Amino acid sequence: MSLIKSISGIRGTIGGKTNDNLTPIDTVKFAAAYGMWLKKQLKKENLTVIIGRDARISGKMVSSLVSNTLVGLGINVVDIGLSTTPTVELAVTLDKADGGIIITASHNPKQWNALKLLNGKGEFLNAAAGEDVLNIAENDAYLFSEVDDLGTYERKKNYIEKHIQEVLKLKLVDVEAIKKANFKVVVDAVNSTGGIAIPALLKELNVECVELYCTPNGQFPHNPEPLKEHLTDISELVVKEKADFGIVVDPDVDRLALICEDGSMFGEEYTLVACADYVLGKTPGNTVSNLSSSRALRDITEKHGGKYQASAVGEVNVVELMKANNAIIGGEGNGGIIYPESHYGRDSLVGVALFLSHIANLKISCKQLRDSYPSYYMSKNKIELTAAINVDDILVKMASKYKNEDVITIDGVKINFKSEWVHLRKSNTEPIIRIYTESTSQEAADLLAVRIIEEIKAII
Repeated sequence: MSLIKSISGIRGTIGGKTNDNLTPIDTVKFAAAYGMWLKKQLKKENLTVIIGRDARISGKMVSSLVSNTLVGLGINVVDIGLSTTPTVELAVTLDKADGGIIITASHNPKQWNALKLLNGKGEFLNAAAGEDVLNIAENDAYLFSEVDDLGTYERKKNYIEKHIQEVLKLKLVDVEAIKKANFKVVVDAVNSTGGIAIPALLKELNVECVELYCTPNGQFPHNPEPLKEHLTDISELVVKEKADFGIVVDPDVDRLALICEDGSMFGEEYTLVACADYVLGKTPGNTVSNLSSSRALRDITEKHGGKYQASAVGEVNVVELMKANNAIIGGEGNGGIIYPESHYGRDSLVGVALFLSHIANLKISCKQLRDSYPSYYMSKNKIELTAAINVDDILVKMASKYKNEDVITIDGVKINFKSEWVHLRKSNTEPIIRIYTESTSQEAADLLAVRIIEEIKAII
């Protein structure tokens, strides 16, 4: 199962057989399906799609396949090259393009790549649109253009710089306070495009930047998912450099994790909590995160007099609920900040700027800020899937077992206990069942996870 087709795009490992991996043929099929969907939706001539990629080794190959496929459909391509997911999202709106494709497998290891698909608002396709694209690919329903009607291809530069300027223009980004604070930070960009974007943003804000793994060559020096066990190098360097804190981003720069000045984890879950605390303190309102995110956001939102709601996992689901409930900030507990004043997409550049503004205004350290928030602890586990495992059957049985608790089934099964919870769901991006637990201590969260995993294994 190394080729995953879902409504959020296509993701797979490079090489191998077609339909089993992300081969050039699979790449072309899916790019063509997206192009056909776009033509069917918009029914207009001269469609333009913006393409950008992270620094993965396979990125240039996949990008050229996607670009030339769209040109073959009569669609004009603007290639912004090495970029970030939020930069491509913003580029679609800034250039009034008809859609966008980001070539990135996000936090997956280097052998993976993927196509993330955007609509004309620079937002991910919703479930119905994603289903349409999958159907077109399934039925090979493509109609390519004749020679006189081919699309055009153009390279454009400086979109990361444009993105940075858009961030600096945000009303709540306190540029002067940040500049006066004379911060020093360490940045781990896992040798991808965050190594271009984050140091450039920090330079504009007069923040001294110590670069760690900021060469965008796609050679990830550690597992690119920004989890505690992968971040020992930056934790040590933050202490050694006597930095104010550390910044970690994933390969496509839509997830932001922070390291306190003593080398401890600020906690991926608390990136959104801190940014929301700052925003809600200036502009009261509502928030949204997903079912797998910490209760801490709910607590902070209610402290500021707002209402919190939880969506199904997936950026598009968070965005839809944010719009429905007029949320002024939201995102996902994996360090994804969505701030509608900028755009409806997870954006680490926006997150960095809001976080810097927050501690510059409070004049406290990163660790002091973290200690001021409600303490919840999460345990994030997974079970690898095989063909013999029936995920739906497991979820039904677990929901039935705990039917006397508060059970939510809009996305897998979430079981809310009085002081803790567990969320079980099939991943959209990897062949695994995710088992997330949260409690009032790390030991309790881990014990709950162990208990639930044993119960699932008994069902298997």
